[in-house]
Amino acid sequence: MNRLKYRLLLLVLAWVSITAYGQEGKSSFDFLNITSSSHVYALGGNNISIIEDDISLINQNPALLGPELNLQLGLNYMHYVGGINLAGASFAKAAGENGAWAAGIQYYGYGKMKQTDETGMIMGEFSPKDIVFNGMYSHNITNRLRGGINTKFLYSSYEQYTSLALAVDLGINYYRSESDLSLSLVIKNLGGQIKKYNETFERMPWDIQLGYTQSLEHAPVRVSVTAHHLTRWKLPYLSVNSGSQSSDSEEISEKGNFASDLFRHLVFGIDVLPTDNIYLAVGYNYKTRTDMKTYARNILSGFSIGAGIRVKMFGIGVALGQQHVSGTTFMFNLSTNLFEFKK
Repeated sequence: MNRLKYRLLLLVLAWVSITAYGQEGKSSFDFLNITSSSHVYALGGNNISIIEDDISLINQNPALLGPELNLQLGLNYMHYVGGINLAGASFAKAAGENGAWAAGIQYYGYGKMKQTDETGMIMGEFSPKDIVFNGMYSHNITNRLRGGINTKFLYSSYEQYTSLALAVDLGINYYRSESDLSLSLVIKNLGGQIKKYNETFERMPWDIQLGYTQSLEHAPVRVSVTAHHLTRWKLPYLSVNSGSQSSDSEEISEKGNFASDLFRHLVFGIDVLPTDNIYLAVGYNYKTRTDMKTYARNILSGFSIGAGIRVKMFGIGVALGQQHVSGTTFMFNLSTNLFEFKK
C-alpha cells in the first residue's frame, strides 16, 4: 500500500510539472515568494529542506509538516523594505501516527499610498494589502519519505481593484535521520485567479524547487543548497550603470551569462548548531543581490543572518538582512506547543 501511495504521488508531481509549463510568463501575486520563517530568511530567503521542530517552515514545503508538530502554534512578523509589514499565524494538528494538517493566515500590508487622478491631483489615500488563507495536509509514505499539499486562498485589494485566486503547493521530502540528510522537491503556486483585477487574468508565480540539506559528520554545522526558478534557465537582470557617483546620467542594461544564470538559481545557507536548542544561521542569495543592484549597492546585499533558541515550550527566531541601501529587513518568529500547557 505504501509503495502504491509513493507511485501515485510521483505521477501527480510529474504530471503537474509538465502541464504547468504552459503557465510561464509574467505573473502577479509575487508576494507569495516572501518567506514567513525567520530561520529560512536567515538562510537566504528560500529553503525547502531543513528539518526542525518549527511550524514556520511548513509554508516553504508542506512535506515538512508532520505529527511531530502536533498542537504547535506559530506567529511571525516581518518589517520588509519600503515600509512593508507582514504578519501571520499557523497552527498544526496530528492526524493519526502518519499524518498531520495545518491552517494559517498571512497578511501583507504596504502602508498608505497617495490616490491621484489622471492629472496627478491627489484625491486621497488608500492602503493596498494582500491576505493568504491556507490549509495543509501531509502524510508519511514510508519511514523516510513524506508528501504534502498546501491549498491557498488569496485576496488582494489595491484601491478599487480587488482579486481572488486559488493556488496549490505540492511537496515531497526524503529524510535519512541517521546521517541528517534531507532532500526535497516542491512545485509551488499552481493555480489561477477566480476574480480578476480588471479585464485580464494574471498568471501565478509558479515555480519548481529542489532542496538539499546535510549536517557535517564531525562538526555542529549544517549546509543547505536550494535551487529555485527551475522552470527556465536564463534569469537575466537589469543593471544601472553610471559614469560616476556624481553623474546624473544613467544607463539601464540587461545582464546575464552562464555563470550568472547558474548562481541566480541557487541559494546557500549554513547553520551552526552549538546545542540542540540553539542555531546561528547565515545565507547568501545571489539573485537577491543582483536584483537589488545599484551604483552604490550595500556590500551586504544578498547576505542575511539570524539566530534562534528554544526554551521549554517556546521557540524564538530572529533574522536580519540589508538587501538594499534604502532599507533593512527584520523578521521575528514565535512558536509554542499548546500540548505543553496541559502538563
